[in-house]
Amino acid sequence: MRNHTLLNRRDALRSSLIGTAGVALSGNLLGKSMADPILHTNIDAHSHIWTTDLENYPLAQGQTVDDLKPASFTPEALLELARANQVGRVVLIQHQPYHGFDNSYVIDSAAKYPNEFRIVGQIDDRKPEPDALMRELLSQRVTGFRVTSMVYGAETWLDGPGMAAMWKCGAETRQAMCCLIGPEDMAGVDKMCHKYPETPVVIDHFARVGMDGTIRDADIKQLCNLARHANTYCKVSAFYALGKKQPPYLDLGPMIRRLYDTFGPERLMWASDAPYQMDGDNSYQASIELVRDKLDFLTDADRQCLLRKTAEQVFFFV
Repeated sequence: MRNHTLLNRRDALRSSLIGTAGVALSGNLLGKSMADPILHTNIDAHSHIWTTDLENYPLAQGQTVDDLKPASFTPEALLELARANQVGRVVLIQHQPYHGFDNSYVIDSAAKYPNEFRIVGQIDDRKPEPDALMRELLSQRVTGFRVTSMVYGAETWLDGPGMAAMWKCGAETRQAMCCLIGPEDMAGVDKMCHKYPETPVVIDHFARVGMDGTIRDADIKQLCNLARHANTYCKVSAFYALGKKQPPYLDLGPMIRRLYDTFGPERLMWASDAPYQMDGDNSYQASIELVRDKLDFLTDADRQCLLRKTAEQVFFFV
């Protein structure tokens, strides 16, 4: 990856966010396995979790608890934070920097909370038969897979028989290819969308347009161009890392409006990118409020798409 700003911002987080987010467990909110379908209607399409239980879930590359920032963000902490903001279901994203291609923690968490969680896993497309592993993981609630140039480099990350097998398999199983990319990667993704038109594709975090603080028209045009592929979706997410990077995030409104006009609300989904969204003045509440309360071009029906229906269709089909 050429620009590490999004990851570097994460180093600024402190373990104290658990306290400021109000996620010390009371034992009441998580008393039931299933969230109240009336009170907690929304879906967060993108959050990470991790634990200090390194005996059962060791970290990649010899990392220790001291490398975790924040020190812990468990499924229980996430659910309490989410439910306080009327969010009842969450798509868990495999955290490759901490856990590599070992999806055990998110899989075990989804097994513990099967009504609340679905998973975007991450597997090594350079290993034999990644498509067979995709099919195996579907039964464990893995309904998407993160693909990114950050693992094998921008020049070759979409090449090879393994990546081709994954995109082909996704068309058959409905498991989405979830692309963590920058503007420089969009041309390659566009070619893959054209080659595999039936494969569900989800673009994470606006393709990180505006990560350096400048939202460029050319980058938005590239992103909007992906809307011509009928099975391509976009996450409206990671507000803490884009544009002015400060709530109430109204500077992102014009970009969201252009995506709304091209993708339509049925192919946009809100996501927090917790726990990283809770950084400095940023908060989970501020993130959902932008979509729920502040974008005046959205109708109530549009908000239902961004806050529930799109993610439900793409990720909660099993």
